[in-house]
Amino acid sequence: MSARKSRSGSPRTEPIEFADYILSQTEAVNRALDGFLPPARTKPATVHSAMRYSLFAGGKRLRPVLCLAAAEACGGRLKAAIPLACAVECIHTYSLIHDDLPAMDNDDFRRGKPTNHKVFGEGIAILAGDALLTQAFEIAAQCRGWPRYSHQKIFLELSRAAGSLQLIAGQVADLEGEGKSVSAAQLQFIHERKTSALLACSVRLGGMSSNCAPGDLRALTVFGRNVGLAFQVIDDILDVTQTTQQLGKTAGKDTAANKATYPAIVGLDKSRQIARRLTQKAYAALDRFGPKGGNLRALAEYLLDRKH
Repeated sequence: MSARKSRSGSPRTEPIEFADYILSQTEAVNRALDGFLPPARTKPATVHSAMRYSLFAGGKRLRPVLCLAAAEACGGRLKAAIPLACAVECIHTYSLIHDDLPAMDNDDFRRGKPTNHKVFGEGIAILAGDALLTQAFEIAAQCRGWPRYSHQKIFLELSRAAGSLQLIAGQVADLEGEGKSVSAAQLQFIHERKTSALLACSVRLGGMSSNCAPGDLRALTVFGRNVGLAFQVIDDILDVTQTTQQLGKTAGKDTAANKATYPAIVGLDKSRQIARRLTQKAYAALDRFGPKGGNLRALAEYLLDRKH
């Protein structure tokens, strides 16, 4: 382990080879996703090509890596967690495809490449997103289930996080808030559901895959929710401080669309303070895991310090 200072000035400890850890976990997720999805040439080839185009467009694989790190923190194995990690990534990618559509955010770039509908057309993009959402549950069905967490509980976890009370609720509130005066509480509602819910689901599923104790699952939930909110606050900050080239997606689009963001409502300095406070709450939730939670903590630090 090596100690260094975080942006907040407090000492932080992270695995010496953390970058290698992220790379190895990302490669494991990519191999598994490639095996779970139909080949690009499988009929109808257009939709399978479109699914793979967005899924393998160079995303950070944050959610699946968090899932695997949570399993590790609870003494689990990668093999047991990998189907759930991949399922979450399929749901996340579907949401991005739909979020970029002209009827939603109308974005031309994602991860430095033309968005799905720019390459395949709006109809195929919608269907590719639908297919990835469905694919997620097919992949999750391949987990074996555990004494505390049956297949039923796994499917409930995924469907609730992706449904009308969480991910979809955040998208709806985000759309309806465009061009309107949105309070800090309303913005938190959007971020909790649009971003934090799926991140929390990721770490919870990782714990479930290790048949974790209820107390561990509660701690992972606190960690995931706070990291998820911090992630979105940082995303809001980067949208107004970074370039399109740095972000890999259109910079300033939230401002242009008159969307509510933390910098717009409370300012940049206050937004950074909020992100740090949320991250500290996430750190505190990891205390019960001791050294096994080291990679989860390092991931949270990575999110706070990221540039894109």
